[in-house]
Amino acid sequence: MRTALVLLLLLALASIPGSVIPQEDIDSLAVSQWRDNHPRLAPIWDRLDLFAVYSSVWFSAIYLLLMISLVGCIIPRLFVYARALRARPPRAPRNLSRMPESTSYTTDEDPDVVLDRAAVVIRKRRFRVDRPAGGDSVAAERGHLREAGNLLFHLAVIVVLVGVAIGSLFGYKGGVILLNGKDYGFTNNLTSYDDFAPGSLFDPSVMEPFSFSITDFDVEWMTEGRRRGQARNFVAHLDYRTQPDAPTQQYDLKVNHPLSIGGTDVFLIGHGYAPVITIRDGDGNVTKTGPATFLPINPQTFESFGVVKAPFAEPTQIGLEGTFYPTFQLGRDEDGSLSMPSSAFGDAVDPLVSLFVYTGDIGVSDGSASSVYVLDKANATQLRKADGQPFRMDLRPGETVTLPDGLGSVTFDGLQRWNKIQISRTPGKFIALGGMVAALLGLLASLFVRPRRLWVRARRQDDGTTLVEVARLDRSSGGDPETGRDELTGIVAALKKTAPDRDGAES
Repeated sequence: MRTALVLLLLLALASIPGSVIPQEDIDSLAVSQWRDNHPRLAPIWDRLDLFAVYSSVWFSAIYLLLMISLVGCIIPRLFVYARALRARPPRAPRNLSRMPESTSYTTDEDPDVVLDRAAVVIRKRRFRVDRPAGGDSVAAERGHLREAGNLLFHLAVIVVLVGVAIGSLFGYKGGVILLNGKDYGFTNNLTSYDDFAPGSLFDPSVMEPFSFSITDFDVEWMTEGRRRGQARNFVAHLDYRTQPDAPTQQYDLKVNHPLSIGGTDVFLIGHGYAPVITIRDGDGNVTKTGPATFLPINPQTFESFGVVKAPFAEPTQIGLEGTFYPTFQLGRDEDGSLSMPSSAFGDAVDPLVSLFVYTGDIGVSDGSASSVYVLDKANATQLRKADGQPFRMDLRPGETVTLPDGLGSVTFDGLQRWNKIQISRTPGKFIALGGMVAALLGLLASLFVRPRRLWVRARRQDDGTTLVEVARLDRSSGGDPETGRDELTGIVAALKKTAPDRDGAES
């Protein structure tokens, strides 16, 4: 048990890096940004698997050792518990009056009659009763479910670990940012995902061949209080098919209300804006047009960051990087001067996109993979004004800015919405759920069931009367003394109530 507790502590400590450092299977964009911002630490983090903590060798080792330790704890205790269930309640101690809770009274009844009646009274209270033939006492015991609950809890922990392991080995989780509209759809295959994290034993043949598109998106904005401007109650309206030749169905996808198709769940986990940007090069040719996904950097005002790349522009490649403000505002400092721009509201009341321009090699010429959310500026040159200040474009929908030096122009055509969809298949989730329910039941039993023992002794005294001694022992720590005294008093009252008086009538 000591080893299991140490391993449980190690597992909790090992989980800390996974909650502090961005993880590949949760937010690959954050990982790529972290790599760009920390070029020296990133190789060390990679060697230590800190970008994939929960699938690392060292985390798995702690996980497996904890399971082995729990099994090593449970198996011996199961045999001990089985022997305890078959064993008789322990015989009455010699001096019952020394027990923490005890009482006595005298009666004219025969001791065997008292003991027989005590066995019946105590058995009705769901005690296990032992009435040895020829003995002068009755022994009773109750509360074995406490240890059963304890064992059930530990067994349930193993079941939960097994369920999580099955999901991690055979399941998968992926994410996709999908633009709203019937022209943009998703088909459940590996090439459609923006990020995909399969289990070690994942088989692509288990992926259901469904498809869907987001036909519309509704969002309600908070207009009062401290959370003014935040989104709530947003709903993505889906058209989906479970098979390529299946009829189209509709579903309103909400947070915590996933769409389940076979063994796969589709979750709505985020949304944002996609400004429609058109870039024309120096020859007047459209080299880039369409919505560009901007990722929120402020979850309340939806101020968002994004990039647009035009690698085929002439005479040189063009890259745009900047911020989108759904409701643009310029605040004022205490001295009355204008402060930094920001967004006053999450809804697109007065949308504006502010972009910086980079030219030259933007990192897409060599054919290597690059993130659509990151602009490689290592070999690019930032466009500047004559006074040396960075050239910045502030565009509202429908506006166009001509770039200097005959580089072309940029137009903000309009605005679209996107939704972040998570798709996951977790085959062991019901096993884990069953383990959690069993763990809760076991925990309740171990907390609220009180193991206790009870003894009744009856013996003749020299004056011919029978001395009846009743004692109780609460084996759980923190038991309520009042409850124990009430139980003892109730048993004594039941014994006296059914006892006949001196004239032969029941009292």
